[in-house]
Amino acid sequence: MLVVESRIAGRKPGSTANRDWLLVMKNIFLISTLILTLFACKKDKLSPVGPTDVRVRNLSDLPFVEVIVNTSGGINTLGDIAAKDTSGYFRFEKAYPKAEISAEINGETFSTGPVNYTFLTYIGQAKITYHVYVSSMPNKTLQIHEVTLDASLD
Repeated sequence: MLVVESRIAGRKPGSTANRDWLLVMKNIFLISTLILTLFACKKDKLSPVGPTDVRVRNLSDLPFVEVIVNTSGGINTLGDIAAKDTSGYFRFEKAYPKAEISAEINGETFSTGPVNYTFLTYIGQAKITYHVYVSSMPNKTLQIHEVTLDASLD
């Protein structure tokens, strides 16, 4: 096609003018592709990070005393939670599907352990419940059985 166009324009195939024209066309194509790519990449957030209202449900047969929750968006003391009972909601700047939860049981401190939040996705503006149980009495370990999304924040 270039041969036909260059003959129509009165240029010989492979001439300097032909190469310059091809270089200009390549640059125009590259710049327009780059501009389209930059404007096509929207950086809008899909949902806000928070706040998130969090509560804890005690699934064990033992009462939790002085329950402390760390969601990396703050640390709150939720107070005491009776066996098979649920705390009230507490507001956090942000929350994740995992959290560090600690409580005293029979005078001993039990915990889920520290959480690495690096690759976790935040929950967003919602009300959630961490369902927690004692996974090991000798190791004093709590575990989150599940996280339920109770409602969105209005």
